[in-house]
Amino acid sequence: MTSTDYTNNSRIKRKIYGIIGAAITLIVPFFLMLNNHNDHLESDQSFCPFKMVTGFPCPGCGITKSLVYFYQGDLYKSISYHILGPFVIAFCWVTIIVLVTEIITKKEYFTGLLYNKKLAYRLAYFLAIYHFIRLILFVKNNSIDDIMHQSIWF
Repeated sequence: MTSTDYTNNSRIKRKIYGIIGAAITLIVPFFLMLNNHNDHLESDQSFCPFKMVTGFPCPGCGITKSLVYFYQGDLYKSISYHILGPFVIAFCWVTIIVLVTEIITKKEYFTGLLYNKKLAYRLAYFLAIYHFIRLILFVKNNSIDDIMHQSIWF
């Protein structure tokens, strides 16, 4: 009996952590948007450790800026920073709604979808191809000096 209660409590804790994580993902860009005077996010140093070291963007680079510009209503600029930015917002809201519903009803939904290997591989391939195209365009549009200026070494 004790192990079942522990398992249920652990699942509920993970769901609460998921809700908190999704909420933070939605809230942080909102506060960045409030402090984006004179569009300083365009020229500020990236928070990405990979980009700070190499000067090249990682697969997740641009999602926060994408969310900020989505909140400002500029969908074109949002998608230009990262094509998955608007989908992150939708995913976070769906995650919050589903996890709250699971806690209230004590039932699990979408487990077949969340643990689907084919879906995970397809999303991974999409992200890899998208990032490869972004890297090609990044190198094409920036000189080596520009890339070095985007790192912390210059």
